[in-house]
Amino acid sequence: MRKITILFAFVVSSSLYISCDKANPSAKINKENLEVAKSRDVAIKKGAASIAFENKEFDFGTVNEGEIVETVFKVTNSGKTDLIITDAKVTCGCTVPVWPKKPIKPGETENIQVRFNTSGKRNRQQKNITLITNTETGREILTLKGMVTPKVKS
Repeated sequence: MRKITILFAFVVSSSLYISCDKANPSAKINKENLEVAKSRDVAIKKGAASIAFENKEFDFGTVNEGEIVETVFKVTNSGKTDLIITDAKVTCGCTVPVWPKKPIKPGETENIQVRFNTSGKRNRQQKNITLITNTETGREILTLKGMVTPKVKS
């Protein structure tokens, strides 16, 4: 058993010695990746993007079932770097957001359009739109709420 242990230790140490090549490690560095990393570091030092809303909530009041409610949320990049909205998630297919796909430059304002189809929705409704962004928190929540009067069954 002792001979096997010594043999195993010898094989492991030999393979480690052989694998440690005397090649120049700096030759393995990709110069293109270095440039990308430098520009990324400059952007990080500027700080995370920041987002500001005119309103984060829209109360559509009372509407009849079957109506389509539309609104626009104004979003402003209040940060020092480009604001990027990568996705807008909703809890059901009755709410459809349309957001800017291009980066929003610092100081610029863009619109997020939201449509809510009230068909099949009755009484008190509240729908959240979660924006996935490159802000410090990574997500922002917009809210639609109101009352849907049910259709009268005949």
